[in-house]
Amino acid sequence: MAPQGSSLRLYIDSANPDDWDTYLATGMFYGVTTNPKLLAKAGIEFKVDDLKKLAKTAFKLGANEIHLQIWGNEPEEMLENGKKLASIDPRVMVKVPINITGILLANQLISDGVNVTLTALHFAQQAITAVALGAKYAAPYLGRMSESGLDGLNEVTTMDRIITELESSLRLLVASIRSSEDLVTLASRGLNTFTLLPPIIHELMENELTDKAVKSFEAVIKQSVT
Repeated sequence: MAPQGSSLRLYIDSANPDDWDTYLATGMFYGVTTNPKLLAKAGIEFKVDDLKKLAKTAFKLGANEIHLQIWGNEPEEMLENGKKLASIDPRVMVKVPINITGILLANQLISDGVNVTLTALHFAQQAITAVALGAKYAAPYLGRMSESGLDGLNEVTTMDRIITELESSLRLLVASIRSSEDLVTLASRGLNTFTLLPPIIHELMENELTDKAVKSFEAVIKQSVT
């Protein structure tokens, strides 16, 4: 469980329970996020029973939330799967892409009391859509925004400012973070909710200069006890 008394929420962006076991134990992370690519990489099928088992594993390991994305060939099937995901546990956040189909589905799910995370935001105006719908989270894809030629950092910062000015409880869950430097920049601007791939988590937890300092401490201790 993440430390109390802070607005910061960090998530592990992985569908691999081994990653959850490793990083949730640090106490740094509030929960886990997944997406279809991560689920496929982990060999997890898009079946409610399989995702239910996955969610139970996450909660057993200490996650406060897990974010699972809807799927289906038709809107009706997607809506039904979204409701089934929500019925697993109140701590399941149902991810819905923020396109026109997703907006219509999100509206129905939210009306039914489902906790919805709108995902794949790329433009600041989409934050207005997320606030208007009453979603619990909205996930902009920072790395993909920057790679497409947008100023991802400023676009995400504007989204956060919109949410703040509108006095919304919506949390901006920044995803697709490519470097710890981008994380530092956004955190210094007041953003407080991020999902991180294991390589970025590693950057937070490992540092060459810190390792050198620790080795120097250990050397002094060894000299003192010999």
